[in-house]
Amino acid sequence: MTTASTLPPLTIRGIRVPLPIVQGGMGVGISLSRLAGAVSRAGGLGVLSSACLDRLVTHRLGRRVDTYEAVREEVAETMSYGGLAAINIMVALQRDYEAAVRGAIDAGAHAIISGAGLPLALPSIQPPKDTALIPIVSSVRALQLICRRWERQSCRPDAVVVEGPLAGGHLGFRLDQLDLEENTLERLLPPVKEFAQTHGDFPVIVAGGIYTYADIRRFLALGADAVQMGTRFLVTEESGATPAYKQAVLSATPADIVVADDPGSPCGLPFRVLRGSPMYRSALVRSRTPKCDKGYVLLKDADGRYTRCPARHDNEHSFCICNGLLSSAGIGDGEAPLYTCGASAWRVDRILPVKELMTELADD
Repeated sequence: MTTASTLPPLTIRGIRVPLPIVQGGMGVGISLSRLAGAVSRAGGLGVLSSACLDRLVTHRLGRRVDTYEAVREEVAETMSYGGLAAINIMVALQRDYEAAVRGAIDAGAHAIISGAGLPLALPSIQPPKDTALIPIVSSVRALQLICRRWERQSCRPDAVVVEGPLAGGHLGFRLDQLDLEENTLERLLPPVKEFAQTHGDFPVIVAGGIYTYADIRRFLALGADAVQMGTRFLVTEESGATPAYKQAVLSATPADIVVADDPGSPCGLPFRVLRGSPMYRSALVRSRTPKCDKGYVLLKDADGRYTRCPARHDNEHSFCICNGLLSSAGIGDGEAPLYTCGASAWRVDRILPVKELMTELADD
């Protein structure tokens, strides 16, 4: 049942979202059908994460599925809750990227949201049919580049997410750019909005550090069409995070939230985590034996095979994001978990059902 609200709806490619609230696609295993379905049923846009989804759905079904089938299965499961279904697909997960995109489109997902790298080739993978294509950017220059490339593919974004430096997980800034005034979300939004208005007038969704109804209202007044929120949904009853993960967020102080860079994610992007995450602690002292047996962030070698990962042979500068995040979702083969969060995670003080959280966010 949709939450009553004075907030305006969001429309993306003719799809009406009753509330201008997009739930962040948090991986690994946090944003699955139970969470996304609950958010959409309450009037927002529920978003799955495609990260490691083949392993997660295999675990749930008890039979082996590949990425394409897993995405189709999870999108269908989300739609069974009676609402919209979007999916976040990371460019950095190159090996499975195209399969995830095809699975989402064939399943009839309402939207694909894509970042952690520039999704320059997204429209060329497969005709999107009725699926909205939404890139994530951290600057107007990135959006301009995407639009130029997509125009050659006879496509333009159906919306855009502009993500500031207070977001969780992978960040679209260098470490020395995170605290610059020019990179605050308030400064990033106006040029992105202006460009969007003159190139099809598609919606602009802001993300990173948004926490309350007042925050939502403030960014709507600044020109945003909607907000994307991850951390608020991380510690809900429907979230796929383990009880230990949720408790770690509830116990966090501002000093506990750090941006890992060296050691950091093998994707090469700054990565916001909880300092007390067991895998991050082991990475700091290089106590974990190097191992890469999942292979989701593998890069191509000289022969075009996906074999290279900075965390595969040494642990001097990176930690194993695949194993760490799978453990934070409860299926990590005994590996130490890795807890990601946004900069405002220290403000979370209780576990809520999604319906109650949406009611809080939708009205003063």
